[in-house]
Amino acid sequence: MNSFIDIRSEADIPERWRASPIGALLRYHDLRVPLPGRAERPELLIGMCMDSRKHLRIPDNFAFILRTGGANLRLSEFRVSYAIAVGGVRAIALMGHTNCGMSGLSARRGPFVEGLVDVGWMRAAAEEHFDRLAPQHEIGPEGDFVRDEARRLRALYPKVDVAPLLYRIEDDTVALLRE
Repeated sequence: MNSFIDIRSEADIPERWRASPIGALLRYHDLRVPLPGRAERPELLIGMCMDSRKHLRIPDNFAFILRTGGANLRLSEFRVSYAIAVGGVRAIALMGHTNCGMSGLSARRGPFVEGLVDVGWMRAAAEEHFDRLAPQHEIGPEGDFVRDEARRLRALYPKVDVAPLLYRIEDDTVALLRE
């Protein structure tokens, strides 16, 4: 079974999300429906990676957007709670992406350390910095992480709809992840 649901038509959007902000996000980005003017207020929170290769086609003011390495919201719970409690959103689009640098992070230890040494860090401090913090930011396989993180967020915010999504860098499309 394919672990993705590609969005090529309205019928591809599962019924549970069709009339929600998640469905609207998929229609705006993948189906290229016309964008309305500026939204009156944010309708959802998009948690996505800080990677610069992703650009969503959505209306202005449609969403709060939190960008973190790997779409990892474990260290951003206060901001998520703020968007829900004060901002009033009731849906989260958790969006990982293909070819994420936070997947297999240990393989990037050398370039990470060298990059910090190049800007003035002592090698031992750069190594300790990586070794201490990388485990908090390693996500493993992108799809697995997003599914697990979506389950965690649903348990934390049981009345908020959380959709696990994957942005494909290769073709700039967003797919739903099957759970």
